[in-house]
Amino acid sequence: MSNRPAISEEAIVLRGPLVTRFSDEEFFQFCQDNRDLRVERTSDHEIIFMSPAGSLSSKHNNEVLFQLTLWNKHTRLGEVRESSAAYVLPDKATLSPDASWFSHATWARVPVSERNKFLPVCPEFVVEVKSPSDRTTTLQAKMEQWLNNGAQLGFLLDCETETAWVYRPGRPAEEIRGYDQELSGEAVLPGFRLDMRPLRAE
Repeated sequence: MSNRPAISEEAIVLRGPLVTRFSDEEFFQFCQDNRDLRVERTSDHEIIFMSPAGSLSSKHNNEVLFQLTLWNKHTRLGEVRESSAAYVLPDKATLSPDASWFSHATWARVPVSERNKFLPVCPEFVVEVKSPSDRTTTLQAKMEQWLNNGAQLGFLLDCETETAWVYRPGRPAEEIRGYDQELSGEAVLPGFRLDMRPLRAE
């Protein structure tokens, strides 16, 4: 399987030597100069502009972050980040999940000089919440890319259809239907359970 990430047909992609030659520092500055845009970068250093999330998607993102942050506040096992955080992955892509968590050990590997930039690590846990402009197949490919780069657990949530997929390394994605239940953080996030009832379709 190629490590090239899937790109949504709705996304705008910048290609060509002008942008693919950007260093990590230049790409970071490009994003700082365009803060109103949702931007990611492929492993080939093509720049992807994505549509903003809709109101309900934003609400669902916030609910996931609230539950994850509350768990982390009690356990103090690591760090939580929201969708404006980006990670420079081993395959050279720069991606931003809707929610992510990484351990203190992972944070300790980030040089102090890099901690206010895009982090050169892969989070152990990621969540992607499907927005109206997203294609499920694109997000599924992105989840596989997270695993290929070192993520240990991932949730893909389609709140409109009340479907979830749980991603674990070396195993097929587990599809779960119905949001009258919880998703376990398993050994990666001990004790964490994502209550999906607040994410039900409206």
